[in-house]
Amino acid sequence: MENRVIIFILREIKSYMKNIILICSIVIALACTAQTTEKQDKDAILKVMKAQEKAWSNHDLEGFMQGYWKSDSLKFYGRSGLTYGWDKTLANYKKGYPTKDHSGTLSFTIRDMSRIDNDAYFVMGEYHLSRKVGDANGVFMIIFKKINGKWKIIADMSC
Repeated sequence: MENRVIIFILREIKSYMKNIILICSIVIALACTAQTTEKQDKDAILKVMKAQEKAWSNHDLEGFMQGYWKSDSLKFYGRSGLTYGWDKTLANYKKGYPTKDHSGTLSFTIRDMSRIDNDAYFVMGEYHLSRKVGDANGVFMIIFKKINGKWKIIADMSC
């Protein structure tokens, strides 16, 4: 009888240990997936910003705006106040930077990129414009959201 009890207990312990190992494996796999996804998200966002630098530096303001959500709900807050909408934001850029001499060469310096939730990040940094009409520098905080599988800026505060 004692042997049966011991065998039963050992089987239960073995089963319990298998469950613990399975649960630990799942937790580790999920943690690794979350980290990989966050890295992939950040890389994708940086890719959008690199494309924006390139477009801006070629005085391709429409190309630069491809990084923004093409919606009337887009928000841009700058020295002129709050602007709503993709078209109005583009119009403001065209007015403020009418020539290549005004737009110059753009570079971003990213200081922080943090996840807000699974499909949104905020990015804080600096922009630098090297221009014939005089350099311009400032800071920004933008919010990226994944929309239809693509990362888009839904809000921008630059000054």
